[in-house]
Amino acid sequence: MELLISLLSGAAGGNIAGALLKNQSLGTLGNSIAGILGGGIGGQILSMLGATGAAADAAGGGLDLGSILGSVASGGVGGGVLMVIVGIIKQMMAKS
Repeated sequence: MELLISLLSGAAGGNIAGALLKNQSLGTLGNSIAGILGGGIGGQILSMLGATGAAADAAGGGLDLGSILGSVASGGVGGGVLMVIVGIIKQMMAKS
């Protein structure tokens, strides 16, 4: 469930970053795809570090507010960051 939340938050984060940074925007579909990938990667990295899921483990494996918010934050930030990185690479390739 946390992975799904991270993926959806990543899509939202990618589109928010694209709206704020028009120069790096990849379009709605591109922002969403980059955001989904970044959200999944960000969520998995934080999960491996124990930043998310620790509260769920303590609560007997169920989702609680802390783990949901952690998944939303990690997915949104990961999605936004990856979208910006891909946007910058795309700009650099267009100049060459």
